Amino acid sequence: MTTQTRRPSYQAWSLFFSLLLFFSPLLQSTGRSQSPEPQTTSQQLPNDLSQILRLDRLEVSGGAELLTVQARLAGLDSDKEDNWVPLVSILRDTLGDNNRENDRLRYVWPLTYTRPTLRQRFAAAVPFFYTRVGNKEKLSDKPPPPALDLAAPETEVWDKLFWAAIQNVLLDPYGTPIKASTSAYRKNASDYRKSHIIRALSVLALYEAVKGESAFTQSELAEIQARLLLTDKTFGGLVDDTQLQGYYARRLAQTRDERGHNWELLRQRAEAESLYFEPLQMPDGSATHAMLWLAEPDLAKRKGCAFDSRFLNIANPWTDKRLQTWEGYTEKRYLDSSGNVVDEDAPGAQPVQMIPLALYGLDYPKIPMLLVDFRDKYNPKKREMSRRVLNDLTRNVLSVSKFGNLPFFLGRSVFDFVTGRRGMDINQPSRLQTYSQLKLFLALNETMAPNLREEVNGRLEKLSLNPFENDLNAEANVAHQQYEALLAFAKDPDGLAAKLERDRRAELTPLAHGSKSQIVFRVANVLSFGRYVHREERTIDMESRLDIARRLNYHTDFLREVAKSSAEIEVAWNLDDIRQSLHFIADHGDEAGTNAVMATAKIFERTRDDEVRRACLESLSRINHTKARNELLKISQNQGLDQMWRDLATTSLRRMNERSQPIAASVNGTALKSGQP
Repeated sequence: MTTQTRRPSYQAWSLFFSLLLFFSPLLQSTGRSQSPEPQTTSQQLPNDLSQILRLDRLEVSGGAELLTVQARLAGLDSDKEDNWVPLVSILRDTLGDNNRENDRLRYVWPLTYTRPTLRQRFAAAVPFFYTRVGNKEKLSDKPPPPALDLAAPETEVWDKLFWAAIQNVLLDPYGTPIKASTSAYRKNASDYRKSHIIRALSVLALYEAVKGESAFTQSELAEIQARLLLTDKTFGGLVDDTQLQGYYARRLAQTRDERGHNWELLRQRAEAESLYFEPLQMPDGSATHAMLWLAEPDLAKRKGCAFDSRFLNIANPWTDKRLQTWEGYTEKRYLDSSGNVVDEDAPGAQPVQMIPLALYGLDYPKIPMLLVDFRDKYNPKKREMSRRVLNDLTRNVLSVSKFGNLPFFLGRSVFDFVTGRRGMDINQPSRLQTYSQLKLFLALNETMAPNLREEVNGRLEKLSLNPFENDLNAEANVAHQQYEALLAFAKDPDGLAAKLERDRRAELTPLAHGSKSQIVFRVANVLSFGRYVHREERTIDMESRLDIARRLNYHTDFLREVAKSSAEIEVAWNLDDIRQSLHFIADHGDEAGTNAVMATAKIFERTRDDEVRRACLESLSRINHTKARNELLKISQNQGLDQMWRDLATTSLRRMNERSQPIAASVNGTALKSGQP
């Protein structure tokens, strides 16, 4: 029997060469140049962010508190003088006490994130429809939808996998119209949620910079922001709690490096083309965006000059006749004899009319991302649409996947590599993040001229590809209405308090059932589209059981973090805190698990403090687990340790065995006393 090798189809090769021919002019537009090394910028923080940010607390019956970050927004069409708008609410379950060890963060509500209207839903399901369709004006009295449950992030992972399976197995086989429509709707819904999560992250980052006492600990802020960041990852909800602070620190450092890199890249390009670079700073001093300006006198000086659009992605201003008779926004600035922008009262300052050319986001890791082109409002949108059109066309219409078609895989991989290396703003990843941050910047910044803010905001709305999105004023209105609904829900005994009790009963499930039963409950939850959630019956001691379980988890996570750190334990950590956690583990050894065992054994191995080592041995002897016995046995047989520690480990192991077999020990003792064999 002859084996026939399957060859790529003629249509696939045609698609491969069509892509290369279509984008070949773009690939030849510029040559390579050396990008500068990333540089961070030194910026002064404002003295007091409390003038634009505040935090409201509301006690929720049952033992919880609702924390809401409000911001004073500028540029709203409102009669109110202060314009305070609630932006993010977070529920903290405190179990009704002041002990932070048993607190648990629950839901995050970005209050501008709302249920779309019927018209928005219909438009979001139309393939290749990339624009807004209006605002949501009136809201129901229902509480707003939370964007994330911080206590159960793994739920989102299973939901993503389940809906992906539904899309591929049940919906895609019905043909192109159904496939394209459902894919477009899921994409728009995901992007809409993601944009408001990004804004919530930015708000919390600003709140973190507020001076004075914070309602959140540093570990809580790191947990919230890391969990929100991980919603962008398919399996982000499965990341262990002990990894969150490290992940957030790495992402924060990466973001700062990217901003510094793009800052310097854009500044150098602007100077090379005789343009003026202006960073746009958030209230905490971080520069997330930047603008390029042109001085009117330079139009005559550089008329007809060449212009290298590399990284800038805008048309040549020196040959643009529209600028000669510019009727758009201008701003008077003052320049010195060297052409530097100075204050009005500076020596030799001359007034000059400045024309804005473009606005860029600085968070993209390759190049500055064009967001606003003041001469061509569709320029950024066409660049953003290029990726969506290519993905929707190949997947939903042609049913071509780069993982199942060799020619398309080669063509797409080569194209993505070349555009990425050359810093070409075509078919790049979405502007969603920097777009969302710019909307927040426009809302918070009070230094930008009102007319310029209105101009930028109007052009920014043209960039949106998502029918679910609302404009800035509509979002402020939505936030107020949803906050009122959330407050009413929190004050209702049958509202948030009842929901909190149901969540606590669900939290009891791991304490009452083994891993096999929990898998069954999870499968039932996924197959019922989240409708079924197993909950234990409420008992009198529910709060006390949860208190011990949460505190045990708190101390276990702390010890795991200590054990994983590369620094010297005696130098980097407070030994009193370590001993306190070890003592708590020892007092509740029957409920402790393998994580506590491994962390305790690792700390014993790394520390040189005698009291900490004794506490480690005591904890291991109290944990009723086979792994704890094995660790004590290893310590007792470790020839590299002093005999004292080996003897203490042997004694601890003997005590552990006596506690686990009290009846057998007493019987043996009686037999020995009577002289029987």
